Amino acid sequence: MVSAETQRREAERHPGLLARTAAAALLNDIITNGHALDERLSSTAVPNRLAGIDARDRALVRSIVTVSLRRLGTIRHAINKLVERGLPRQAAQIEWTLIVAAAQILFLDVPDHAAVDLAVRIVRLETKTAPYASLVNAVLRNIARERDAILAASDPLEQDTPHWLAARWRKTYGDAAAQAIAAINCEEPTLDLTVRSDIESWQQKLGGVVLPTGSLRLETHVPISELEGFDLGQWWVQDAAAALPARLLRVKPGTKVADFCAAPGGKAAQLAALGADVTAIDRSAERLKMLAANFERLHLRAEMIVADVTGLKALTFDAILIDPPCTGTGTIRRHPDIAWIKKASDITSLAAMQSRMLDKAAEMVRPGGLIVFCTCSIEPEEGEMQIQAFLRRNPDMARLPIEPDEVGGLPGILNEFGEMRTLPSHLPAENPRLAGLDGFFAARLIRRG
Repeated sequence: MVSAETQRREAERHPGLLARTAAAALLNDIITNGHALDERLSSTAVPNRLAGIDARDRALVRSIVTVSLRRLGTIRHAINKLVERGLPRQAAQIEWTLIVAAAQILFLDVPDHAAVDLAVRIVRLETKTAPYASLVNAVLRNIARERDAILAASDPLEQDTPHWLAARWRKTYGDAAAQAIAAINCEEPTLDLTVRSDIESWQQKLGGVVLPTGSLRLETHVPISELEGFDLGQWWVQDAAAALPARLLRVKPGTKVADFCAAPGGKAAQLAALGADVTAIDRSAERLKMLAANFERLHLRAEMIVADVTGLKALTFDAILIDPPCTGTGTIRRHPDIAWIKKASDITSLAAMQSRMLDKAAEMVRPGGLIVFCTCSIEPEEGEMQIQAFLRRNPDMARLPIEPDEVGGLPGILNEFGEMRTLPSHLPAENPRLAGLDGFFAARLIRRG
């Protein structure tokens, strides 16, 4: 293994080398070892792949890793076509270096020669990989030459979506919808804000468009904390689809409402901003610290409880919002690592947890009170099928159908039972940056009596 001192000297001589090395290591962490992207990018990650890298290059690392995950199938297909005998097993890290460089050549505004040169230098640093430097050089130069043909032949559903997910989406939504979901997942995600009041004024200050759902969608690439109004706490980042479930509780000032799995707090903030008496519950103390920090910036208040909600007793609420852990397959555009770290078996285990939370909410909501259950998954076991099973177990509960005007009148997102189902391909726009929604499910339930 190359020494830290050697790597430091090479990094000083060749700016950008550390960033590409870090990106390759992060891809290995995520795809081989199943770690979440945000977890590995955290300053507390062990090992910290971003140590010693300046802010500008950290942003580059994130861009490289993100696009590599979004287009992993396309990139791997291009590499495999050019390496007839396959990559050497004794130098497995070569694949990550190739993917990082190919992602820059195919999808990022990085000069081809820079991507190729740095990849070759990274390979030469290691005794084990140095003999393959000429192979890496040849593969990457061919990818640069064949870029247009590679992109023209790319198929987001067949190549950039794991086969098990593609098969599920085809079965659930049909081939055309599955194709549309996969296509939008390849695009850079939107930036949506939930604004406390006077959204037209904030649109004038920040630009963007006001969506039918009431969110403000921006096209900017300015860091969030540098946008006007951040320090004033007048808005927070929240996908337009994610902003809908909290509104369905119809809270008023003084409504006693619980938010299960509340952190990082976007939905709890919506409820508190409406004057509700919010109890934010989350099993993670660290995540509740994030919620507390967000509430401090937003000048909002909530009671916070660190607990597994299924173990709580003797609490009663007028309304309960459940946004439980789920596979998150509706947010792959925003979190492309999900496609590669989740497994089909995760759906079963997570659905069982969701069922327990729903049953606990049925115990804790008062007669006549409302429950809104939502997930950012597009798998029916975590949405429509979950509610069907819940209602069979709990005859004193019933659906309270969602009305079109409660979800911005968006066409095609309410089913026959009045449940909400958004898909990533909903809300089309000419500019892909301004199109789409997180995939979400939401159902509103009422306790009889």
